Amino acid sequence: MTVDPSSSQQSQYLTFMVGDVEYGVGILRAKEIIEYVPITRVPNAPEFVRGVINLRGRVVAVVDLAVRFGRVSAEVTRRSCIVIVELERDGVRDVIGVIADRVMQVAELPPDAIEPAPAFGTGVRTDWLLGLGRAENGFVLLLDTDRVLTEWDAVAQLESTAETTAADMAVA
Repeated sequence: MTVDPSSSQQSQYLTFMVGDVEYGVGILRAKEIIEYVPITRVPNAPEFVRGVINLRGRVVAVVDLAVRFGRVSAEVTRRSCIVIVELERDGVRDVIGVIADRVMQVAELPPDAIEPAPAFGTGVRTDWLLGLGRAENGFVLLLDTDRVLTEWDAVAQLESTAETTAADMAVA
């Protein structure tokens, strides 16, 4: 379920930095912020899936948004953290971790401060964005967590198919 950025119900966003870009997720989707903890790598996971963590007995996948958006992963610092975000995948609510270089604020963005996602210059697919929020210090890219954090299943399947096809062609 995607939240309409023009909805009067959604006006607060947790914002965080990934590299030099400020991103935001709806405050109702941001469940908690935890200290950066060691992440267990998962074999054959897409490169942007750093691995999994144990969150109070629950296995939670952790995504590196910098890598997801085609950038270089940032070095972990004392301000690095993991934002636990709720999303909906195939009609089921789930949580996933997102690596942030640092959390910025809870921004109050009224509907008239949110513009449609620009078709250029964001470094992010526009269908992964709810919009572009005008905040005090500049702009915040508002993420559609359901899309940006769940579409890797299709990506992984395409990559697997491409690898199989390449292997078949090499044998022939």
